[in-house]
Amino acid sequence: MEYISTRNSKKVFEFRDVFVKGLADDGGLFVPRSLHKVDVNELKNLEYNELAKKLIYPFIGSFMTENDLGKIVDQSYSVFRKKNVVNFVKVGDRSVLELFHGPTLAFKDIAMQLLGNFYEYYLNNQNEKLNIVVATSGDTGAAAIDAIKGKKNVNIFVLHPHNKVSPVQRKLMTTGKDKNVFNIAIKGNFDDCQNLVKTMFADKNFSSDIKMSGVNSINWARIIAQSVYYFYSYFLIEDNKQPINFSVPTGNFGDVYAGYLAKKMGLPINKLIVATNQNDILHRAISKGSYEVENVSETLSPSMDIQVASNFERLLYDLNDCDDSQTIDVMKNIREKGKYIIDQNKLDKISINFLSSRMSEEEVLKTIEEVYEKYNIVLDPHTAIGYGAFDKINLNGNNIVLATAHPSKFPDAIKKAINLKAELPKELMFVMDEKENYDIIENNVEYVKQHIKERI
Repeated sequence: MEYISTRNSKKVFEFRDVFVKGLADDGGLFVPRSLHKVDVNELKNLEYNELAKKLIYPFIGSFMTENDLGKIVDQSYSVFRKKNVVNFVKVGDRSVLELFHGPTLAFKDIAMQLLGNFYEYYLNNQNEKLNIVVATSGDTGAAAIDAIKGKKNVNIFVLHPHNKVSPVQRKLMTTGKDKNVFNIAIKGNFDDCQNLVKTMFADKNFSSDIKMSGVNSINWARIIAQSVYYFYSYFLIEDNKQPINFSVPTGNFGDVYAGYLAKKMGLPINKLIVATNQNDILHRAISKGSYEVENVSETLSPSMDIQVASNFERLLYDLNDCDDSQTIDVMKNIREKGKYIIDQNKLDKISINFLSSRMSEEEVLKTIEEVYEKYNIVLDPHTAIGYGAFDKINLNGNNIVLATAHPSKFPDAIKKAINLKAELPKELMFVMDEKENYDIIENNVEYVKQHIKERI
């Protein structure tokens, strides 16, 4: 499969470039030049690992053999607490797809474990060294660290917003003892962390000098890995003659874009709901056509406290009929003016696949409380936003909520909603007593670059 950048459709890349670079040199995001369709009927009755192998292999081409991919998939998912990686439960009139049974209790483990093993495979074969630099709003960092820790020829630097992730999220990142892991707390918010990483990528001298790579949700390998569970959940539905809808709590548009990819590959999805908290740039864009950056509010769902949704560029590229020059203009507008108005024609196109919803803090707490009282199930605040979206948007058929994190990662929110202490799974309780290790740095790209250089 050949890849291009959303900002240059003429230059062609292989999966190897796409995976190692993460971000194109022109600042654009990688997308396939053309997409293969799958025969959905041929995939049913497969266990999760086998399904992953079938769906992922066409995307990676000459990067590795089918046999090597099979070994890596099996290795990656052997660390999950569920045999088939995910868990599918009925909660009232909708189903909840639990994606948090990996080592760091977040959906991001599903793609990140795979990426970690891809890096190891690549570096062992190339005899190269890489430095991964990643921004996190809470969950990506822990998942990336768990996937990369202890691996040879690769360091990982994780930037998180100082005092703006939950203590459990932070401890899952900062209590490891591996010498190739470096945690940096930035005095700012998640968007500041993300801007620092993007600026370092754009600095060609710096990024090539340190052999920089990225695992944020823009990395195409993550998108393809995440598309698998959309297919898997479809096969778990008893009556799939009814339309299927997914509600996806999302800030960066990556997880819901993976659903859109699954639909483009042939999965018969009706609607994808983009479920947001009060940092609702995506909801405003999809419902009103106003993609306008506002100030970030701190909420009970910190992984969605984002105003610049990186993966949205991939959708904009599609809406612009794959015209890279239009995408360049739009992204320049967003960068310089902080906004982009989506015209009605494009909004109509968006509404074929996407709907959106927004929840206030009070609504999040109320949803956690109601679900617990009715069904004795505890939802984390992000999943509650996904669950509550189906109460705001009435869709017939099979309604599936993506449960993106374990409730124990957000004990304050759970305590506030239902006065219950959300316990970590026993395998992870030890992290609460471990010594933390991270450096606090100003929101200044030169300081961060210097810090990284001194450690490699």
